[in-house]
Amino acid sequence: MTLSRFKTLALSLGMLSALFVASPAQATEVDPIRIFAAASLKTALDQVSEAYEKETGNSVTLAYGGSSTMARQIALGAPADLFLSANTAWMDYLADQGMIVADSRADLLRNSLVVIASATATPLTDLAALPAALTTGRLAMAQTDAVPAGIYGKAALESAGVWDEVAPRVAETDNVRAALALVSTGAAPFGIVYATDAHADPRVRIAFAIDDALHPRIVYPVALIKESEPARAFLRYLQTPTATTLFEEQGFIPLSEH
Repeated sequence: MTLSRFKTLALSLGMLSALFVASPAQATEVDPIRIFAAASLKTALDQVSEAYEKETGNSVTLAYGGSSTMARQIALGAPADLFLSANTAWMDYLADQGMIVADSRADLLRNSLVVIASATATPLTDLAALPAALTTGRLAMAQTDAVPAGIYGKAALESAGVWDEVAPRVAETDNVRAALALVSTGAAPFGIVYATDAHADPRVRIAFAIDDALHPRIVYPVALIKESEPARAFLRYLQTPTATTLFEEQGFIPLSEH
């Protein structure tokens, strides 16, 4: 072999070796943090996740639905790293099955309930007026036996003494954002949703706020499903001043210290 050909072969082998050395570095890229969250968090959590990605360069994937649906999917093995529920019961459900990282659980946010109305709906001032105002219309609510917003709403209607009259007129949905959509599109004249949901859709108006004393306290717990530093970092970020401000702008009341 001539010296010239030997140098060419050596250069080619060196370049090939460099490619093999570079490939492990590419394989160590961090996978997206997989978040399962209550549908009512969508507007705020989308903003928080976007801010986190810009600040850290780490990716976040978000799946939204009723807390009951999200919790059941996690229990069946859905690949979630972190779960945010709209009530403590569904977090307890996962905790009882050993599905959360116990020391990561924290109460993150509070919320409140409102009655929303479409543009053409009859004005209302309290829950006692709902049965008469509905006439042939429907009251949009998340599932009253499973989804937190529906559970809270049913409790409020029971406390006000109107549930039995209203129940036949209730249009139940898979999650609270679907109930919001029924009112915002005019398919239902009234709905019961979180105040934060009403804040997120300019096509609905708040008829009145529901007294917090009429239903259990609305608390959003958060916990890790799988322990990892990226997921733990995002959990910490949820309690930073940046995230707190974004949650507050959407009407949530932060509970965590920061």
